[in-house]
Amino acid sequence: MSMRAPLIAHVVQHFGMGGLENGVVNLLNHMPADRYRHAVVCLDGYTDFRHRLQRDDVQFFALHKRPGKDLGLYGRLFRLLRELRPDLLHTRNLSTLEGQFVAAAAGVRARVHGEHGRDVFDLQGKNRKYNLLRKLARPLVHQYIAVSKDLANWLENTVGAAPQRITQIYNGVDSLHFHPRQDERTLIGPDGFMSGSELLIGSVGRMAEVKDYPNLVRAFLRLLSDQPESRKRLRLVIVGEGDSRVECLDLLRTAGAEHLAWLPGERSDVAEIMRALDIFVLPSLGEGISNTILEAMASGLPVVATRVGGNPELVEHDRTGKLVPAGDSAALAQALHSYAQDSVQVKTHGQTAREKIDSRFSMEAMLANYLSVYDRALANNHEFASSPARTERTSLTKE
Repeated sequence: MSMRAPLIAHVVQHFGMGGLENGVVNLLNHMPADRYRHAVVCLDGYTDFRHRLQRDDVQFFALHKRPGKDLGLYGRLFRLLRELRPDLLHTRNLSTLEGQFVAAAAGVRARVHGEHGRDVFDLQGKNRKYNLLRKLARPLVHQYIAVSKDLANWLENTVGAAPQRITQIYNGVDSLHFHPRQDERTLIGPDGFMSGSELLIGSVGRMAEVKDYPNLVRAFLRLLSDQPESRKRLRLVIVGEGDSRVECLDLLRTAGAEHLAWLPGERSDVAEIMRALDIFVLPSLGEGISNTILEAMASGLPVVATRVGGNPELVEHDRTGKLVPAGDSAALAQALHSYAQDSVQVKTHGQTAREKIDSRFSMEAMLANYLSVYDRALANNHEFASSPARTERTSLTKE
């Protein structure tokens, strides 16, 4: 009788459209079924985004966290973990970190925590209360995963995690699904939005405050104001749902430019929309490693991004895109204007971006690195707790 593969319980706040959740989907879709089994535990709930998993053996559980401090959540999580009996727990970001305490009490023998980026309420990761929680949880976490060097350095220098417990793994991208345009581009948007000759500036993501999409809209409106003739050519596309979508629509409507933009909400055809774009923009106030930047680069697009978090680790200024200060609509408008005036630069930067994806951000490398962390956490979690710190942080991603 063959033994069942070990079970990993992945704990997330909410499973909907977002970079973190997209990373979970990519990881689970590409992991061999005979290596690990998976359950996704959502503290809040989940959406149809879970259907992007191309396997039917992953269970989803919603704990329906109540607004504010829900003490009953810990009891529900404890009972679920005792029922599932996972071999390994993987929490992600601050909102799920308390799950490490519950998992230890429930007897989960291997525990991993991932940092994917900080939210708008603590962009620099310096909040004393939050860092006290992180330090209290530190003895319980057998291995940390940071998706960027920026986050890895912060875990070591601010949180105080031992270097040998930190593994920096870049997200991988499905470079077969996301690829450059090969034929005539597909017309997207409502009737009359485009005819085929427009320059499409676009973004995809969760429209939360930290992503600062209103700043992208203000930069787009500045371009239209400074160059009135550009209204015939420039179009803006923002795909995603979130609180700032209404603000963006209001800004466009007030400026009389709503017909020049398309904000369709959440979509399932992101790869096709990427191939219709000419320039990709990520205006975030803070970022870990952006899956959408990677997908845009794989699609052969130059990327204009803010110089925050892990963005400079992906975007090489004036080689694969442009980096601008966060919250600066004038600088963002200037970067977009430079591309609008130079189609050759758009093409060459996009081609270089795709080459960088092929050489450094493959799905295969990401998968191998995660498997290595999970294997070591299961086999050596007692060693992680007692071994002396090494002088170099573990890094499974090649330069």
